[in-house]
Amino acid sequence: MPRPAAARSFGAMTRTPRWVGVCLQIVAWFSLVSALAGMVGLTVGGGMGLPGEWLEGSVFDSYFWPGVILGVVVGGGQVLALAAQYRRLALAPGLHAAAGLVMMIWIFVEIAVMLVWSPLHGIYFVAGLVQVVLAVLALGAWPRPFLTRA
Repeated sequence: MPRPAAARSFGAMTRTPRWVGVCLQIVAWFSLVSALAGMVGLTVGGGMGLPGEWLEGSVFDSYFWPGVILGVVVGGGQVLALAAQYRRLALAPGLHAAAGLVMMIWIFVEIAVMLVWSPLHGIYFVAGLVQVVLAVLALGAWPRPFLTRA
């Protein structure tokens, strides 16, 4: 007996290739581990040696709360996306897209607040972008050549 559309699993509705799911897991785990390491470094590690001047003009007087927000919001989004994917929930691609967007927004806001750029910002922004693109592919938006007829 076929399952109702709402109960179909991740990839079943759009016939997502396995490599998309594997790549989503890799990017999400990379982002999750990085967010948790950043949280520990910023909260317990005293800011990982980052200058306090970078926070001037922001609402923060130390790196503690940005570290907590990084771990809970950015890391938490990745946990939700991975948990949904491992449980094969149809909402997993949407959660991966949201987690990737959260990562990109985090990097954008971090640069705007600190007015400092690092190559790590580029790496994590690209990781978020790749996660969003893979999630869109998992949702069934496969590209077609521009000049083909529908």
